[in-house]
Amino acid sequence: MSSRLIVDNTNQLQELDDRPRPLLLVAKLVSYIFHPVFIPLYIVLFLLYIHPNVFAGFSGGRKTLVLLQSFVPYILFPVITVLLLKALGFISTVYLKTKKDRIIPYIACNLWYFWIMYVWNNLPDTPRELVVMAAAIFLASVIGMMANIYIKISMHAIAMGVALSFMVQVSLTQTSHPGVYLSISSLIAGLVCSARFIASDHTPKEIYGGLMAGFASLPVVILFV
Repeated sequence: MSSRLIVDNTNQLQELDDRPRPLLLVAKLVSYIFHPVFIPLYIVLFLLYIHPNVFAGFSGGRKTLVLLQSFVPYILFPVITVLLLKALGFISTVYLKTKKDRIIPYIACNLWYFWIMYVWNNLPDTPRELVVMAAAIFLASVIGMMANIYIKISMHAIAMGVALSFMVQVSLTQTSHPGVYLSISSLIAGLVCSARFIASDHTPKEIYGGLMAGFASLPVVILFV
């Protein structure tokens, strides 16, 4: 965040934001489009309709079911949880700007993430890639919750770390245009992290730490799933 302190006409100390407004608007737009709650669904959409092999034998109805299964725990339940917490006064803002505001949402999301991971892991026809993704998201969320005790680690960066790590894994195991997947995901990860530097009050430690935490989650999960 680029800002400086000035003394106004009433001799009060004020913070002056000197970030270019167009750049700030673009950064906020990128942050909204690639909000952490959307990233799991984006990965699932990629597996369903772009990846050539993972859901190759599934019917359209089965794919729609997987999409619905993804939407409920990754978007619907977390959003409802945050809105309810705000309405009940447990958090000060839906933007979760403080470590305190993030405690209950982290706990709730961990429950939703564990639930869908458990469901997919126990459905016999679920592709392994989907289970690995769900487990990595759950582990990354747990790491984020633990890190939140000490620093306000970037949720955006955690989500992008998981997505980027997943695309690296796809690139290492697939022969059909792997470089394209990795290049696009790397570009998006860079844009999102840059947007957080511009549009948020996160420190480099919080953003780089989040990216590394998310990225490391998938290799750990692969060892056990």
